[in-house]
Amino acid sequence: MRLTRAGEYAVRCVLYLSKKGKGALVSRKEVAEQAVIPSHFLAKIAQELAKVGMIEIRQGAKGGFVLLMDPEEITLLQVVEIVIGEIFLNDCVVRPKSCDASPNCSVHVVWMRARDQLRDTLGSVTFAELIKAPICISE
Repeated sequence: MRLTRAGEYAVRCVLYLSKKGKGALVSRKEVAEQAVIPSHFLAKIAQELAKVGMIEIRQGAKGGFVLLMDPEEITLLQVVEIVIGEIFLNDCVVRPKSCDASPNCSVHVVWMRARDQLRDTLGSVTFAELIKAPICISE
């Protein structure tokens, strides 16, 4: 499994807004530049985050984004799944009927365990923890 570009950008967006703090108004331009997110992607991602009440989008010349949740309440799993949907490693995990072998497949159990471990790991990390971590330098 590989994280999609949209998922990566959503994480960058929420991470940057978390650094600014809950309730801080941050311009779209600043988020795009500082989090290195193309404007067209940022607009789409912001809409998804706003739909679930994680951020507020303010229009106008003095508009931008406002983080509505405390970074302590936001997990990496939440942000990724808001944008890409539920994480799974194989279709049979979320749609067992899509595979004729699912009822008798020993690998299915391994896919489920791996998926659960990945979700547990991402769900255990908050953005409050991430903003305290060393800065990630992009290549």
